[in-house]
Amino acid sequence: MPGNSFGQAFRITTAGESHGPGYVVIIDGVPPGIPLSVEDLAVDLRRRRPGQSKIVSQRDEPDEAEIFSGVFEGHTTGTSLAILVKNRDQRSRDYTDIKDLYRPGHADYTYDAKYGFRDYRGGGRSSARETTVRVAAGTVAKKMLAAAHGASVLGYVVQVGEICAQIPDPAAVTLNDVEQLADGSANIVRCPDHSTAQKMVALIEQLRLDQDSVGGIAEIVVTGIPAGLGEPIFDKLKADLAKAIFSLPAVLGMEYGSGFAAAKMRGSENNDAFVSDATDSTRAVIRTETNRHGGMLGGISSGMPIVLRAVVKPTSSLPKPQTTVDREGKSTQISTGGRHDPCLLPRFIPMAEAMVAIVLADHLLRHRQNAAI
Repeated sequence: MPGNSFGQAFRITTAGESHGPGYVVIIDGVPPGIPLSVEDLAVDLRRRRPGQSKIVSQRDEPDEAEIFSGVFEGHTTGTSLAILVKNRDQRSRDYTDIKDLYRPGHADYTYDAKYGFRDYRGGGRSSARETTVRVAAGTVAKKMLAAAHGASVLGYVVQVGEICAQIPDPAAVTLNDVEQLADGSANIVRCPDHSTAQKMVALIEQLRLDQDSVGGIAEIVVTGIPAGLGEPIFDKLKADLAKAIFSLPAVLGMEYGSGFAAAKMRGSENNDAFVSDATDSTRAVIRTETNRHGGMLGGISSGMPIVLRAVVKPTSSLPKPQTTVDREGKSTQISTGGRHDPCLLPRFIPMAEAMVAIVLADHLLRHRQNAAI
């Protein structure tokens, strides 16, 4: 099965299945000397793990990472970095009764059409559990970005169903806004508009009781990235970010900056005026008054915050009966057991952050091959 690797200068390769022994990622291109421990990896893995709240899957996975290579005395060595996350709470029996049925919204039929054989337990290779090791790789990428430019990557939920948050300044949102409510309790839906967050939680809980699910929109914001990252034509930064986001399960759309709203604008409305704030020792510091271009022009970073949004579909696995067919094409009903998220958005956030950070780390290293930032 090709297509298990992503990136060029910073390159990740993953392996594993949902109900297999676990997942592994091998990362090439990590510079030497970056501090890295399993405790560092645990932060975002805890944000991604199931069972973290009442509105996500109750599969009880600790998602504890093990570093197999590439780290010595607490620092990366510059050689290939291998990270393993074991599966510990598989319940394959939940899938025995539906092993020959095609779950609506899943990759069951398309995997059969491509390979003629598939691991039906929890989706096998197509399961979102594969993103555990992507999140681990994203932690490494975030460390690289922070060390090089003090850059940060932060995601949060802006919409669940028809409930929309108001985020007037995406670049001003903090991790604390995303992870905690004003009273210090956990912000389990990860929406920084806290009054709206409570409404989102109520909707998700109601749909869980109704044996249904709901989708929404995540927003990812990157600050501290300098101008100049991205390659001409086919390797534009926006193109690689789109591929990275679309490689995640359940993503149906992505936009950046003004996005699809630009279809209703005039050019004079959508353009961002350039201004110069000051000068440093070599040249003027250029920025734009607004950021409708989402931090990328011509597919190259402008130095403004990178702002993108991803549409995540409702969870396809539902306990309520749905119409389907079996491998012989006979009509039947299916009810998907197991433990599933009524809304994917809260756990999607660290996944999206990871993929954005991986792309930016890759382009940072590629840019360094050609020019100094």
